[in-house]
Amino acid sequence: MWKEIPVPFYLTVHFFEVLNPQQVLQGAKPVLSQRGPYVYREYRHKTNITFNDNDTVSYLEYRNLFFQPHLSNGTEDEYIVVPNILMMGAAVMMENLPKFFKILLSGALAGLKQKAFMNRTVGEIMWGYEDPLIDAINMIVPGLMPFKGKFGLFIDFNNSNSGLFTVNTGMKNISQVHMVDSWNGLKKVNYWRSSQCNMINGTAGEMWPPFMSPTSLEFYSPDACRSMTLVYEQSGEFKGVPTYRFVAPKTLFANGTDYPPNEGFCPCMQSGIQNVSSCRLNAPMFISHPHFYNADPSLVSAVEGLHPSKEQHGLFLDVHPMTGIPMNCSIKLQLNLYIKEVSHIIQTGKIKPVVLPLLWFAESGSIEGSVLKQFYTNLVLLPSVLDYLQYIFLGLSVPLITAAAVLMAMSKVRIRRCLVGSAVSQIRLNQM
Repeated sequence: MWKEIPVPFYLTVHFFEVLNPQQVLQGAKPVLSQRGPYVYREYRHKTNITFNDNDTVSYLEYRNLFFQPHLSNGTEDEYIVVPNILMMGAAVMMENLPKFFKILLSGALAGLKQKAFMNRTVGEIMWGYEDPLIDAINMIVPGLMPFKGKFGLFIDFNNSNSGLFTVNTGMKNISQVHMVDSWNGLKKVNYWRSSQCNMINGTAGEMWPPFMSPTSLEFYSPDACRSMTLVYEQSGEFKGVPTYRFVAPKTLFANGTDYPPNEGFCPCMQSGIQNVSSCRLNAPMFISHPHFYNADPSLVSAVEGLHPSKEQHGLFLDVHPMTGIPMNCSIKLQLNLYIKEVSHIIQTGKIKPVVLPLLWFAESGSIEGSVLKQFYTNLVLLPSVLDYLQYIFLGLSVPLITAAAVLMAMSKVRIRRCLVGSAVSQIRLNQM
């Protein structure tokens, strides 16, 4: 079960279509429309499993995604108007370069007929498309985009692994089971500006040590390039199995001003978004909760079409506290692009600075079927039966103990009578 997780996972993706691209180029507020969901069945399996001498095990976990038309609201062939991510990203990245480079880029964009917004299919945006702009940008500023071939937001998400994890087996200390020892051979990453923010804490996000306390849990997320801490919200049940629910605190994506420990993730903007450019090829990318839930209200009001709510956009983990196994979970993140007018790059028009949502996705799964039945039987039903039997035996033992006490008392009386009788007989014999 650990090697090939039998729990059905689903990747659900919602895109934000820009309804007024021409007006945005003239400085208007972007008007967004949420499209989707586009749902993918996710299969996970571990390979290169190696047990090490220090009570750790190393492995690569691969993800394979398959589109589910019957669960989706739309197809991968549908067209959506979104920002030209490569062009707008490159423009912001070159903002502080000499004027000469920006004029060259503007000329290259004109020659390639590149515009600030593009109309592409869901499949192209997800899994990649050929774009001559990549080579053109690297000719102007070598190494600015250190990759070749197709560009897609999820191109590294499918048929790929999330890095080499080495985790504790718990052989000598069960409280350390699943805890990450290293990732890609690193004890800490080097994306951020403080040692605390670079730490690799917690587990790989699949399971936690048993006998959990209702406080918090940690895991390292390669997708977010950081460790994340969730806090206990409430106790509950999932299909009869007791659980602790853990959710994201408001400080998760807070800026360094509102929450000083996050200063290492800066340069920061408003609270509620995290700058991930340092681990995304320096592109002006930000992650957040969907619809800027729990974020600074100015982010929501900068665009039209967002409606943040805890029920739809808050992430959660329901974990069985005795075993540390998640029973039900939904991890949700939003990908955002910072766009603005850049002088001497005419294609950026008069776009006002804005953190523009591109899409949000949820990785969700819950234990069900035979696995849930086995889980419920072994960890809920049998302990409950044993618990009841304990009280039954205790109840039965009360009259037995009482009867034994009465018998012992009666025996003592008889013994005393016998002793008295013997003593009387002995006196009479002596008198004779």
